[in-house]
Amino acid sequence: MIIRRRTFLGSGLAFASLASTALLPTRAVSEVSLGEARLRTVSDGNLILPESFVIGDLPEDEAVPIVEAAGYATDNLEAPCNLALWEDGDARVLFDAGSGSGFMPSAGEIVGNLEALGLAPDDITHVIFTHGHPDHLWGALDDFDEPLFLNAQHYMGAEEHAYWSDPATLDTIGAARQSFAAGAARRLEVLGDGLTLAGAGDEILPGLSMVSLPGHTPGHMGARIVSGGESVLIVGDAIGNAHLALARPEWPSPADQDPDQGIATRISLLEDLAESGETMVGFHLPDGGIGRIAAAEAGYSFRAL
Repeated sequence: MIIRRRTFLGSGLAFASLASTALLPTRAVSEVSLGEARLRTVSDGNLILPESFVIGDLPEDEAVPIVEAAGYATDNLEAPCNLALWEDGDARVLFDAGSGSGFMPSAGEIVGNLEALGLAPDDITHVIFTHGHPDHLWGALDDFDEPLFLNAQHYMGAEEHAYWSDPATLDTIGAARQSFAAGAARRLEVLGDGLTLAGAGDEILPGLSMVSLPGHTPGHMGARIVSGGESVLIVGDAIGNAHLALARPEWPSPADQDPDQGIATRISLLEDLAESGETMVGFHLPDGGIGRIAAAEAGYSFRAL
């Protein structure tokens, strides 16, 4: 049975609720227990996205009402960043590394929020990257450009690693994302032998295997955790938000590098999750990002646990 709990981080302490306290700011943390192990999401803060990254070339008269109905502004949209932390025995596995201090001032909070849970970067044993975008990879290095998670073995999909390591990517990714390519290449070079390449189906640890979810980036990957008779799917950015990606999954996402592949992956993933009822974790989904997908009258809905 999956046991759920949502708590809050504030001023370095974890609170079961916000009753009778005015301590701010706080960061939502979601948690599920699977047998003897547990999965938590830890906030890295949030991104502030321009309208071009939310709406892009989509029909404004249809897209804007969907975004606003979900409670978001279409410009300067705040997208939460949920890093999943899997703890099983001596293993502490962090899915993605956050933004670090070099991407957006509203993000890069993973170290402080781990400390609020009584953990330090040195306590992390494995870091698994879903893909190489700044909010997922750049936090792998500290402010001195050295690996932050010193005791961790790092993993990335082989196709994803090849893409970001290829010098030609800088010229083909488009001017708006050239900094993404340069930043990813530098961090992957520093990680060097501390990075292991993986493929779909590879088992990183007992019960933890990689899943191919391409489109957002060429080699974007997720991971499935099976423990205690239950399973959880880490989807990264394959479901990139709780508004347009759910209401109109057949629409291209401005955030996807291969929009057509992103559509195919998203539709298939949503269909499977709605049918199976499997618990999932979305990096940019609300309320900590742990929940389930259900079919709705139009598209799909996300219900946080």
